[in-house]
Amino acid sequence: MTAGSLPSAAPGPLSASPDPLPVSPSAARGLAGLRLVRLHLSSRRVPAALVALAACGAVLRAALHWHWIAGSGIRAQELPAIIEAGTASVIAVTTRSPFGDPERATGRWLPYLRLATVVLLAGAAVAALAAGAAAAHLSGGTLPVLRNVAGATGIGLLAAAVAGGALAWIGPVAYTMVGGVRDYLGLAGAMDLASPPANNLHPTHRTPAGGRDTQAPQFGSVAPTGLA
Repeated sequence: MTAGSLPSAAPGPLSASPDPLPVSPSAARGLAGLRLVRLHLSSRRVPAALVALAACGAVLRAALHWHWIAGSGIRAQELPAIIEAGTASVIAVTTRSPFGDPERATGRWLPYLRLATVVLLAGAAVAALAAGAAAAHLSGGTLPVLRNVAGATGIGLLAAAVAGGALAWIGPVAYTMVGGVRDYLGLAGAMDLASPPANNLHPTHRTPAGGRDTQAPQFGSVAPTGLA
């Protein structure tokens, strides 16, 4: 068989890729916005932050289930306060940008994305801790959890503005440590005031060195009468 006997392919039009479907400008803007949101959440490590917040809720659930939180009052709030500071630290660290200062001049939607990210993570933190305490009794209920997470998150954001997102966790942790030391000292002082003194005799009940009792008559007692 020679090359000339081979059938030649019939000439035809080249196969072209199908044209993409036309997209309206509004749909294109919507797709670009979704892509921007996805990239922003990925750059802030939001999926890892959600896993860490779920872990904090699991720790609170374990602490209530196995009675790691004993007593009531200030001592019963120590471990929940530490867990709440941990959630606030996670939220504060997500404010760190891997792109640095150039990101601030890239678009007008980034400030709204940062705010929405913080609000989303704060809500997730409260939901995780509330779910962890749902099957057990938490001292004070859910409202103190919301208040403490919001306050600690605000401190973390202030620390992020001053020291940067990478060191923003220092704010909630330092505040919790200072508050714990203050509460401990206040509790110790209250216990000292409530404890009786070493010498439990009233000053009027003491006997002077001469051996004569100078106790004043108490109300309702019968005073001795002498002979006329």
